[in-house]
Amino acid sequence: MKLHCINLAGVLLLLGISIAGWRQNRALNLDINRLEEQTMTQNNKIADQEKSLREAASDLNEFKQQLGRAEIELQGDRAKLLESDRKAVQLTSERDQLKSNVTNWANAVAARDARIGELGEQSRALTEKLNESTGKFNALATNYNLVVKELNELRAHITATNANHTP
Repeated sequence: MKLHCINLAGVLLLLGISIAGWRQNRALNLDINRLEEQTMTQNNKIADQEKSLREAASDLNEFKQQLGRAEIELQGDRAKLLESDRKAVQLTSERDQLKSNVTNWANAVAARDARIGELGEQSRALTEKLNESTGKFNALATNYNLVVKELNELRAHITATNANHTP
């Protein structure tokens, strides 16, 4: 019986070792399953992040292109703005010059009108003097004609009287 007890003890010892090995294997298997699950979850997260990175890189490239186009448009707009500012300065200068010219022209017209008024007054005064002189000349011519007529009559009378007195 001793052998039987030793066999039983060996079987029980073997059973204990097997159970301990099984428990250890089971715990390791559960850890492996949990780790594989975590690995798959992490791989999925990595894949999602890589996809997000690719999309972000694509968006970044698109934003860079948009920024490049916006900078080109900005440069064009700046050039247009500078040209508009230059034209505004030029137009302001031209406007000021035109204002000055119009003011000078208005002053010249006013001076011309004043001079025309003065000359008109002088012309009226000269016309009155001319009319007065013409009237005096006409009166003088009338008197001269009367004197010439009287002189002619007197000569005719003297000639007739001398013709009557001549022997």
